[in-house]
Amino acid sequence: METSVTNKTLEKLKYDMVRAGLVPYETIEQAEEIAAAQNINIGQALINSGAITEDAILQFLEAKLHIPYVNLDDYSLDEKCLKYINFSDAKKYKIIPLFKIEDTLTVAMADPLDLFAIDKIIETAECSIEPVISSESSIRKKIDEYYKKDADVEEITTEENTDFDWRDELHSEDLSDKHIQKIIRAILKQAILENIHEVAFQHEDNGLVVNFKKNSEIQNKGNIPNVLSASFTGKLKTLAELDASVSEVPQLGKLNFKVDNMNITASISTFPTIMGERIFLKIYKPPEQLNKIIKSANNLKVIKSALDHPGIIIVCGSPLSGKTHIIYSLLIEAADKNKNIMTLESIAKYNLKNIHQCELNENVGFNMDKASRFIEFQSPDIIYLEGVKSKETFDYFANLVFDNKTIIMEFLANNMEDLRYKLSFSDFETLKSLINCMIFIHSHDSIEVFTKESAQKYLA
Repeated sequence: METSVTNKTLEKLKYDMVRAGLVPYETIEQAEEIAAAQNINIGQALINSGAITEDAILQFLEAKLHIPYVNLDDYSLDEKCLKYINFSDAKKYKIIPLFKIEDTLTVAMADPLDLFAIDKIIETAECSIEPVISSESSIRKKIDEYYKKDADVEEITTEENTDFDWRDELHSEDLSDKHIQKIIRAILKQAILENIHEVAFQHEDNGLVVNFKKNSEIQNKGNIPNVLSASFTGKLKTLAELDASVSEVPQLGKLNFKVDNMNITASISTFPTIMGERIFLKIYKPPEQLNKIIKSANNLKVIKSALDHPGIIIVCGSPLSGKTHIIYSLLIEAADKNKNIMTLESIAKYNLKNIHQCELNENVGFNMDKASRFIEFQSPDIIYLEGVKSKETFDYFANLVFDNKTIIMEFLANNMEDLRYKLSFSDFETLKSLINCMIFIHSHDSIEVFTKESAQKYLA
């Protein structure tokens, strides 16, 4: 979920547009309401409503601010200047470098009075900034054209190579600008080859240590030297569209890349520590059709019936057992039922068709508690909840069953006895009574499905 979208230039000059006779005062008020409701800036709201053209706004700003307008449609910028503004800042502030003469970098901006953005670029580029005005849409196109090729991980092929070691790339004599990206790609490739789903990067005295986690064990896979660690973390965060200049607060993003022509998503979590920023990466496989995971026709029938009736579908298993993978397959199955399906997730791993996926964002106060208080107004038929922790949240969503809702939730349990023990506490009595279907993942090849009756009997 993004923060509020604004255009400081138009916010400051909106009444000058009225005085200049470009738009009536009432139209400005209406545009402000639309902008707030749709989370767009006021200029975009005016253009979308047909009240004024983008060209008219740009000509007005050029005359009012005495800042030249540059049409970027056929403009070729100096690619050497891309190093002064990283991809995440370019996208965030809608700004792109054009050329540099001596100590002055000329940049195209959709919001030239955004002094915070200008100060930020001056700080990172370490030179003076000369802004020109360009349309937001043309800047976005140029960002995609020039940055995307440097903001992607090249496709990974998993040819049999038992001797593959990412450090071979680290120690190569590659002096190109893409060396860091190649190191990231090599680490991802080794993780894929070794069937690793969790990778952590943490600062120690000898550099940025690369750890793989498998079967609850940490495997040290070497380290990135201190001289490269800042460039490495900056590039990894940029690829995940995080703010590379921020390390004091946690951030959450995702990295998309291809493996053997298959789209793969990895969530990227950053966290400040006294030794430096720790980065945690979790790889998710793309969801499959449910019948490719659940082989038994009877078990499929049980699950499909549960999706059609009010109740709780609970998916259980140990860490990295594939709970999210199965839940996404459940959602794909439910998407064909012409129902309003909504999710509450820390981060959407894959975009699912006909599913209203919602990402929580603690940075703007949109947490599970707030989401639970407002989601019912959206009249969902099926709700998926990721990582519910509190009894109050459990009880709230369990009670939605009485309003004919189907709730899908996950529950961490290392084995069946662990599950039975955890659910024996009185906090879960309401939850247990409303379980319509229980899926327990023992392993990739062993998935147990319980009906309402068999689940109640087992958990009694």
